[in-house]
Amino acid sequence: MAEGDPNNDLELRRRNFKSQQSTVQTRRQQAVCVRRAYKRYGTKNHPNVILDGLNMTVPKGCIYGLLGASGCGKTTLLNCIVGRKRLNAGEIWVLGGRPGSKGSGVPGPRIGYMPQEIALYGEFSIRETLTYFGWISDMTTEQVEAKLDFLINFLMLPDADRQVKCLSGGQQRRVSFAAALVHDPELLILDEPTVGVDPLLRQNIWNHLVEITKNGRRTIIITTHYIDETRQAHLIGLMRGGYFLAEESPEQLMVQFGAENLEDVFLKLSVIQNMGKRRRSSILQGVTDTIPIPAGTVNDAAVLDDEVGEISGEFGDNTSMSSRTARRVSIAPDASVETIPTELPPEDEKEVKWTDYLKIMKWSHMKALIWKNFLWMWRNIPVMCFIIGLPVAQTILFCLSVGHDPKNIGISVVNHEIKYPMEQCEYKEGCNASYLSCNYLDYVIHNYSININYYATEEEARRTVAKGKSWAMLVVPHNFSDCLRSRIDNGRDAPDWDVDGSVISVFADKSNENIATFLTRDLLFGFEGYAKSFLKECDINPKAFGRPINFEQPLYGYGEPDFTDFAAPGVILTIIFFMAVALTSGSMLLERNEGILERTLVNGITGTEILLSQVVTQFVVMFGQTTMVLVFAFPIFQLTQNGNWILLFSLTILSGVCGMCFGFVVACLCENERSATYMALGSFLPIVMLCGIIWPIEAMSPYLKWLSDFLPLTQATESLRCIIARGWEIQVPVVYYGFGAIILWILIFLTISILVLKFKKG
Repeated sequence: MAEGDPNNDLELRRRNFKSQQSTVQTRRQQAVCVRRAYKRYGTKNHPNVILDGLNMTVPKGCIYGLLGASGCGKTTLLNCIVGRKRLNAGEIWVLGGRPGSKGSGVPGPRIGYMPQEIALYGEFSIRETLTYFGWISDMTTEQVEAKLDFLINFLMLPDADRQVKCLSGGQQRRVSFAAALVHDPELLILDEPTVGVDPLLRQNIWNHLVEITKNGRRTIIITTHYIDETRQAHLIGLMRGGYFLAEESPEQLMVQFGAENLEDVFLKLSVIQNMGKRRRSSILQGVTDTIPIPAGTVNDAAVLDDEVGEISGEFGDNTSMSSRTARRVSIAPDASVETIPTELPPEDEKEVKWTDYLKIMKWSHMKALIWKNFLWMWRNIPVMCFIIGLPVAQTILFCLSVGHDPKNIGISVVNHEIKYPMEQCEYKEGCNASYLSCNYLDYVIHNYSININYYATEEEARRTVAKGKSWAMLVVPHNFSDCLRSRIDNGRDAPDWDVDGSVISVFADKSNENIATFLTRDLLFGFEGYAKSFLKECDINPKAFGRPINFEQPLYGYGEPDFTDFAAPGVILTIIFFMAVALTSGSMLLERNEGILERTLVNGITGTEILLSQVVTQFVVMFGQTTMVLVFAFPIFQLTQNGNWILLFSLTILSGVCGMCFGFVVACLCENERSATYMALGSFLPIVMLCGIIWPIEAMSPYLKWLSDFLPLTQATESLRCIIARGWEIQVPVVYYGFGAIILWILIFLTISILVLKFKKG
């Protein structure tokens, strides 16, 4: 039948339909079954078709070699098999169940997975590495130790107490291989395990793989760059551009194509895959004319993308052959592999009780994860000292630098009562009514942190302010003392010229509002204080010059406002919150980017277990951070603390836990450290500005105030401020609102993290 004949299309559909039918009995005889699998990435970021119309069968007890060019979809397919990526369409059957279903054991200890990356903790020794992977695969310590000596001798590894980071690249890959073998899994998935391994050890590894698959005990899927070594495999699958070119035993393929090695087979299959093109170069025409097409070669109707149309591989250079009409070639021989055992695996699906859905963690997994986290901390003591000490250093800097009165504020004075520089402005003791301006300025100098410089003319003094050498210019009239005495003696009967002459003019630089405010306060309070002391020396009631409003001892706080006390609650919570964000997001991103997190998930650890183990270990770190921060802030620097220490400590710890959970969200949503840093920094300023930490929320825009009420630290900051400044207890609404809000945010962040870890798959 000619190509394109309708009868031919009907026959193709019939064959495809029959190949896709699998009974339960057949599935039991297969370790892995993939039927019509489709997986595509978005065209914006990943323009290539990764998997498309792919069928694959791995019988139990088989060594299956998965070969193909880089980027053809091998690793993506393996990730789908172990349950870490999802197909857009199609079906995967692994060890009698669907990956990810309850009771399937996939992901879980039934699989041994070695990824392309090393995916190990460099600070751990070989013994500790295998212990960790053994524990998370439900092995006991005795079982791990029993397997340790064999793996070290078999893989020619150095002493078991040698740290992984001290090993060579090839030795590290062998340790990674040992971590996949340690729990003796039913299905072993190895992604390029022999890279960097010498030929003798490579042969030993293959001999071991052949041995463990005898009698159908174990099944192995292996990808490798060394194509000829897969001649020892029972079956090989050749992939290119997301399609299977062939799935057959190595010997049968070489016989069918008349090739001496598998590299020639792959090259010929790549050329055949492109035979449906409308245009091809004369060189390629010459090549394809000489390639014998074996019987059983079928042209599938699936059409490939442009990117598929090239002869490429890990075994040679690329030859561009772009076309929109290239068709997949599938070698489907009639002969079956009779040497592959067909022992039945366990039942398709284990019975799942409703109580199984309530089990969110296994204590053996939690033990391994918590041990691993603490061991990492112990092996990185300098890093942990920095992490614990940094919040303390930030608290010390805050207490030393924020909220204090400005020191040594310079002002320029032109006193027309004296003839400067011939005559100096000196203090006169007693009830001396002459040169009151000198006494006033002397009182300000001794009671406030102000430096006074005298000038003869107003032009000179103004020039110092204009050049930024002084913060204000004071001009004292030539008859200031007489006019002021007249105001005191005559009261409301004082003439207007005496009222005007008793005024000191101040020309301030208000480019810095804080310094200008402090200077205004000191000059006003200084004058009031001096006037009262002068009246007292003259046996006049000081209240005669007092303000008609008297501020008594405040109910809360100090008589003089202290910005440090106002900002301290919010600053403490912010320090603990964002240090927890940095610590947790950094540790999780480190594990994920090095492949450790993915490998742990494949071994059956759940996202909930990972998050809870991080909460336990990071809580210990936060406990130390919080204790040291509060000790330095209150007992050492004597910040206001009138409340319950238990409430103070509890709310601060909760802010750290909230930051930790937010760090989980950052690590789950961001792909790398750069985007995580941007996300953390982007959230820092809004929280600091809108949560009432550095400025009262009562001064905000009504819309921003409404928004700030929903931020994590707003209610907590106000609650902590009420605890330490007012001494309020938990029964006060403002206080328990803060606790309730931060606990709610902890639950929200934890839920988001768990859902993202569960569903964020390719």
